[in-house]
Amino acid sequence: MMDNIQELGDDLLARIAAAADPAAIEAIRVEALGKQGSVSALLKTLGAMSPEQRQAEGPKIHALREAVTQALAGRKEALEGAALEARLAAETVDLSLPAPEMPRGSVHPIAQVMDELAEIFADMGFAVATGPEIEDDWHNFTALNMPESHPARAMHDTFYFPDRNALGREMLLRTHTSPVQIRAMLERGAPLRVIAPGRVYRSDSDATHTPMFHQIEGLVIDKDIHLGHLKWTLETFLKAYFEREDIVLRLRPSYFPFTEPSVEVDVGYTLVNGKRVVGGAEGWMEVLGSGMVNRHVIAAAGLDPDAWQGFAFGTGVDRLAMLKYGMDDLRAFFDGDVRWLSHYGFSALDVPTLSGGVGTSA
Repeated sequence: MMDNIQELGDDLLARIAAAADPAAIEAIRVEALGKQGSVSALLKTLGAMSPEQRQAEGPKIHALREAVTQALAGRKEALEGAALEARLAAETVDLSLPAPEMPRGSVHPIAQVMDELAEIFADMGFAVATGPEIEDDWHNFTALNMPESHPARAMHDTFYFPDRNALGREMLLRTHTSPVQIRAMLERGAPLRVIAPGRVYRSDSDATHTPMFHQIEGLVIDKDIHLGHLKWTLETFLKAYFEREDIVLRLRPSYFPFTEPSVEVDVGYTLVNGKRVVGGAEGWMEVLGSGMVNRHVIAAAGLDPDAWQGFAFGTGVDRLAMLKYGMDDLRAFFDGDVRWLSHYGFSALDVPTLSGGVGTSA
């Protein structure tokens, strides 16, 4: 039987080595190792052998099966590798040809305006500060002079979480970016000059309100700060943002729990083809809330209110975008309509700079 095993093995290995394609390999596998295959037939003879014969012939038959199995796998891998090489050689790409026209993405107007604001305030020495969007009620309300019984809390339709944090404070989606002011004062001390842009959340939805929107807050803490510094800062900011020198501001007394005195800031506008265009003074529209930082807020942030004073201001980034770029409905900012984004979106190369202009045509 030894001669038969040797001859069968030599024949199968030679045919495997000469196989030209995977189909030929599969045919040899079935012929040798299938249920009716020649090697399988040899394995079936082991059961009728005496123990002595099985001990002598068994290893040879198993070695034949192993050799055939390995040869089949090796030849199949070699054939598949050669086929892949041939395919890669045939599928070359001429990189000198122009690429096909593809749909292009755009920078969302909110992201663009955020960059514009950061550029303008950086030129005035403001750093950018950030904070968590999931906030606790101490940073969001209490430290900003709104204790639990304060009626100003009713001004915010707040999204609360059911669980409290490790300090026992209620958790919520922040209703404004003002908590960043507290965190910045606690972490950096004074003097301080920061802006805090970011997302905020309130339970409100119509053409000019959405449950999630964007705000930017500004904070200056230093010695001998007064309302004149606030007015100059806001005037300079609005002139740079709207890229006009005929910006006129009007400050009206108001109330915010975290500033005292507090002022609403109106900007003058002119009617052009029935639309309000910022600049001039044919009419007034509110754009900002601001004031001198309340003593209680400065104290809550760990600073001495007798040594440090400051001002703060805040406005909606979405509203600024609507005023500058002529958008009518705030809800369209979040609809994800590709046509709207294509019309109002910005090119990735429209990078705001003070030398080249912070605004470009959308």
